[in-house]
Amino acid sequence: MLVEVDRYDQQVLLSGPSYTLEQLNRFYRQAKKQATSSIEITQFLCSYFQFSRIPYDATIRVAFVIDTDTGRIYSPTY
Repeated sequence: MLVEVDRYDQQVLLSGPSYTLEQLNRFYRQAKKQATSSIEITQFLCSYFQFSRIPYDATIRVAFVIDTDTGRIYSPTY
C-alpha cells in the first residue's frame, strides 16, 4: 500500500502493509502524540508500522493521503 504524507515543506511517499482508514487514523494520532515535527511523524510511521520511505513521484497513485497541516486522512480521487 502506498501512502502520501503531505507536509507543509514537502510530500513523502511511504510503502507498507495494507491498512484501513481507521487504522491509519489511529496510527497518525499515535505518531502526533510522540512527534515534535512533521518529519518525526513520517519516521514514527516507518519505525512502528512497517512503512518505508520511497522516492517521491507525483505520478504515482496512492491509496491514502495524510495531510499533516490539517490532520486529515483521505483517499484521493483520480
